[in-house]
Amino acid sequence: MQKRKLGKSSLEVSALGLGCMGMSHGYGPAGDKQDMISLLRSAVERGVTFFDTAEVYGPFTNEALVGEALAPFRGRVVIATKFGITIDPSGQQVVGSRPEHIRQSAEGSLKRLRVEAIDLYYQHRVDPAVPIEDVAGAVQDLIREGKVKYFGLSEAGVQTIRRAHRVQRVTAIQSEYSLWWRRPEEELVPALEELGIGFVPFSPLGKGFLTGRIDEHTTFDSSDFRNVVPRFTPDARKANQTLVDLLRAIAERTHATPAQVALAWLLARKPWIVPIPGTRKLERLEENIGAAAVELTSADLSDIESAASRITIQGARYPEHLEKRTGL
Repeated sequence: MQKRKLGKSSLEVSALGLGCMGMSHGYGPAGDKQDMISLLRSAVERGVTFFDTAEVYGPFTNEALVGEALAPFRGRVVIATKFGITIDPSGQQVVGSRPEHIRQSAEGSLKRLRVEAIDLYYQHRVDPAVPIEDVAGAVQDLIREGKVKYFGLSEAGVQTIRRAHRVQRVTAIQSEYSLWWRRPEEELVPALEELGIGFVPFSPLGKGFLTGRIDEHTTFDSSDFRNVVPRFTPDARKANQTLVDLLRAIAERTHATPAQVALAWLLARKPWIVPIPGTRKLERLEENIGAAAVELTSADLSDIESAASRITIQGARYPEHLEKRTGL
């Protein structure tokens, strides 16, 4: 697979990474451990070198899974993980990025991932109670100690990114970005280009919707978080099929699939964008990897832009309480 550098850093990864959250968390019951280990190793064999996890996925179990699966490939792969979200006694997620907590989280992640240094360490969500300068300084200390290599932020606002970047160079920003969530184009993408920071879009397939395999009749497991996402109500899914129809039309003439077109569109946006679609299935992994070879012409891109500009996506991307934690 082609490689890309994240911004102006020296961190080079495969053009498409693999988001690992869904193997353990968020999309129904966790996958079978041995099946997921096999899938992760198959990804490496097919050229994927960039893997994304987090302390809170599981919690903890996803990091352990990724660490065990990728142990034979140490030095050949880049593993990103995250700190800053914990689970309180009631089972609710809460943000927390005090410097002492960052250090504690890093020590736990190092053990679970079975590495001597975390390749890319993101603050998972901005903690309004802790100045971002303190967060960046804490990660800078870990970098100086050789426990972390690169620093990133997830779902942070532009001013927060600038403040953090002045203390410790930010290598990558992870935020949602796809054809059905384009708000990053307004302020985030221009700022990242200016600062030389890479962009790692999560949910590049719209949490599965842009694959064309979800419609208003699809049902989700009771533990699947899409059940509480306004954009996934049956009415919203029915209304949003127009975007999938657009992807299907482009896919037919490019001999690709809707998912591949959605990913190829992202890859064509900027050379420092590295999407991280997730999956539990080998056939979907292979389909996603195939997107790196899909060449969208200028006419294809123009047609997508023109048609997409006439589509109004229905439904918020998060419930209100989760949306409040983004873009700080």
